Amino acid sequence: MHIYNVTINIEESIQEAWLAWMQDTHIPEMLATGKFKNALMTKVLVEEDMGGITYSVQYTTVDKDALQRYYTEDAERLRATTNRFAGKMVAFRTELEIINQQTKP
Repeated sequence: MHIYNVTINIEESIQEAWLAWMQDTHIPEMLATGKFKNALMTKVLVEEDMGGITYSVQYTTVDKDALQRYYTEDAERLRATTNRFAGKMVAFRTELEIINQQTKP
């Protein structure tokens, strides 16, 4: 499995509106592509030198092919929806491959 991780630093002044939009609109739209099994949104608890509040959203996909199809078929359209927050957020994306996952018995 792979994880498509998006880390976002958002200005505090729009954080509540952005957070509601992410939870109510953007994450459901990402999942609706059918490329991802689930999404986990977390708040980064380390203060950034640049200020703002940082979040990480991890979208789990079955394999690299599904992630590639997201890039080809959906990424441009869904990234454009973040334009409403232009100039007030910074995002960077990483891909992670799950090597091992363990749960408490």
